[in-house]
Amino acid sequence: MTTDSPVAPLRVAVLGADGRMGRTTCDAVDAAPGLELVARIVRGDDVAQALADSGADVAVDFTRPDITEDNVRAALDAGVHVVVGTTGWTAERQGRVREHLARRAAEGLDLGVIVAPNFGLSAVLAMTFATKAARYFESVEVIELHHPDKLDAPSGTATHTARAVAAARSAAGVAPSPDATESGFEARGADVGGVRVHAVRLRGLVAHEEILLGNVGEQLVIRQDSFDRVSFMPGVVLAVREVVRRPGLTVGLEHVLDLD
Repeated sequence: MTTDSPVAPLRVAVLGADGRMGRTTCDAVDAAPGLELVARIVRGDDVAQALADSGADVAVDFTRPDITEDNVRAALDAGVHVVVGTTGWTAERQGRVREHLARRAAEGLDLGVIVAPNFGLSAVLAMTFATKAARYFESVEVIELHHPDKLDAPSGTATHTARAVAAARSAAGVAPSPDATESGFEARGADVGGVRVHAVRLRGLVAHEEILLGNVGEQLVIRQDSFDRVSFMPGVVLAVREVVRRPGLTVGLEHVLDLD
């Protein structure tokens, strides 16, 4: 008589474990079947040493935009897959991570990195719906609303949305949104690929986004609201489980959910 050997849990380290998202992530990993929290890494810790000591398979980064790229490099050097929720990832930073992953692959180690501007399922769906709708409307703008402790503006979610919308409109041959503004451009928000993005910072908010699309005589508003950080945790847990099966860099949870 033979019995199946038990499957070892994925060993997870959380970077930024003392922050709001980090603490919530630690609780979610602790509660998730098949995952084991092996390290809570906080500011001042030696990331490379902590990962090596923990024997982690996956690192989840919820730190700061100014240090997250270095954390990813340290994790890859330690042979650890990475899930990143910290925003501030430019195309240049993504390119450097791809190069680092390619070097590790050439050394025989296929590692995965998932960078998700937002782990909320409603947010990912809102972005997806907006991208599909964008080609059918003359005008489009994005409003993102967050708590005032957020460090970056516009948010990674809004930037990711605007870039996807702009790419869809360009591919469909849609002209830029009409705008006769001649003065006061500072009130028109950031220009992300030709899509205006407006950032609100207000006490009492968590994370919210509106995509406004308009034609003559009609308007479509797609709105997403995250009222509690626990709403991001199903997406985080999904990314942790999937990253070990996805070599290379994946940007956006929509690809993990097969929504692209």
